[in-house]
Amino acid sequence: MTHLRPPVRTEQPRSRPRRTAAVLAAVVAGTAVLGFGAPAFAAGNTLTVNVGTTVRPVTHVAAGGLYGVDTGSTPPLSQLYPLHVNTFTQPPPGTQQLGNGATSPCCDGLQVADKITAAGGQQYLRLPDIFSTFPYNWVSWPDWESKIRTMITARVNATNTTNIAGYEIWNEPDANWAESTKNDPNAGTYLNAWTRTYRDIRAIDTLTPIIGPGASAYSHDFMVGFMTNAKNTNTLPSVAVWHELGDFSYQDVQAHVADFRGIEDSLGLPHIPISINEYASPGQVDQPSIGVHYMAAFERAGIHDAERAYWYEAGTMDGLLYDNQPTASYWAYKWYGDQSGNVVQTVPQSYLDGVASYDASRKQVNVVFGGDSGTNTVRVNGLAGLGSQVSVQLSSTNTTGRKTNQAAPNLVSTTTYSVVNGSISVPVSNMDAVAAYQLLITPTTGVPTYQQTYEAENATVVNASRLSSSTASNGGYVGRIDNSGDVRTDSFVDFLVDVPTARSYTMTVKYANGTGTTATQGLAYNGGAFSTVSYPPTTSGWGNPTGSVDVTVQLKAGYNVIRLAKGSPNFGGGTGYAELDSIRLQ
Repeated sequence: MTHLRPPVRTEQPRSRPRRTAAVLAAVVAGTAVLGFGAPAFAAGNTLTVNVGTTVRPVTHVAAGGLYGVDTGSTPPLSQLYPLHVNTFTQPPPGTQQLGNGATSPCCDGLQVADKITAAGGQQYLRLPDIFSTFPYNWVSWPDWESKIRTMITARVNATNTTNIAGYEIWNEPDANWAESTKNDPNAGTYLNAWTRTYRDIRAIDTLTPIIGPGASAYSHDFMVGFMTNAKNTNTLPSVAVWHELGDFSYQDVQAHVADFRGIEDSLGLPHIPISINEYASPGQVDQPSIGVHYMAAFERAGIHDAERAYWYEAGTMDGLLYDNQPTASYWAYKWYGDQSGNVVQTVPQSYLDGVASYDASRKQVNVVFGGDSGTNTVRVNGLAGLGSQVSVQLSSTNTTGRKTNQAAPNLVSTTTYSVVNGSISVPVSNMDAVAAYQLLITPTTGVPTYQQTYEAENATVVNASRLSSSTASNGGYVGRIDNSGDVRTDSFVDFLVDVPTARSYTMTVKYANGTGTTATQGLAYNGGAFSTVSYPPTTSGWGNPTGSVDVTVQLKAGYNVIRLAKGSPNFGGGTGYAELDSIRLQ
């Protein structure tokens, strides 16, 4: 589908050591052409939402950041919880990187690990950010290998840190590896450097995933060469990583994913997860509607995780916060964070696009959209299960950038619509192409006062697998929760729940246990002590979560993290095996 170009900001970033001059010029080239606030396109477009067509479970793919979290209250957990963060890319232990004019290093991945875990997130460690400048001030192979030994040993010794999802060997090798060879004639080619460094890491840590190549932009030829070398040298990445940093890169995501899958197929390789661990250009990263376009593109393409680019200040969720308070873009991501259940199909028109979810247990449709100006329409199909009438709440963000706070979204209207043949059409007047919007659709009666059911496949799943089953609630469950005994491979599921009052809650766990004998897992919440949950065997077998057990949990008002674990720090390990479908709080 052809998209017209939206207005973009003319603001330019400060000198950024994290991007070479050539790459920076390429990604901001479009920024100087169109003025911020310029007219977009003709109105009269329709975004179609098909509630009955499931895309994938909600996992908040786009809710991550590069250098998004720092220590202390930068940012506070209270601002992270509503985003339901996914994955971060943070610098390694002992980092010396001085990004974007910083006067001291920040954001050491091991130092921020507890905060990220508490918020429900995982993280990659970007190893070359041990260097102080970008392009990296490479010295020699002995120097680099000494740094590798120090960084990897520090991670292995961090025996309470569970959220290191991978080591990123190098950042933007397509754009900056040549700088290393200028400093050291013996640096060799990047492909040889990948192979050698991979083996250096594996000599110390055989368990933590290794990710790459971290290219500054997707290139078929570069990726073919990289994956061919990785296959031939037995140094394949566990996660494929590249950046999408142009003003309109969201338009290319699906094609790039398809091309990479074709490369895997041509080499006889299984498909691995894909991380876009830097996205959005400096001119557009602060525009709410741009965030929405990336959300939609990543969900459609099946991306595993994506991190907002670090163009300006660290520890701000890459501009979602200013002085630890929300900016306009924060609210687009908060609405996205509110999504639960399944991502459902959206069909864009022109530049009007969005991401939508349907939660069957809450009977709630959540549509986050934007991108066009004037009067446009959101048509939602498949609403018969919500009754003959629905309540539709329309909200909007402001259009200000990263240094202007917005205390709350703008409530535009709350309207009752009659559902005709399962559908409603909602006109949205006076749209701003830079703003983001939300439609929250619920039945007119019988809506629960707080979310009670939390699907396991929507939670943070570590060293386990999201799987599908027609007998599971919402069509999905988590299985292969098999590992204990090492924080790098411990299997657990973290549920981020939000409750209205502090009290004891009955938590009903739906599960499957096909072992024929009782299995156990550890239960802890908010970092407290573990107790044991027992799962009697179920006769329906694996993938059919017909069992349920009740346990009591004492929760605080607001957000709580509940962990069900086969293995976890401070827990001796579960027995047998059980699959998790959902938890319900009452």
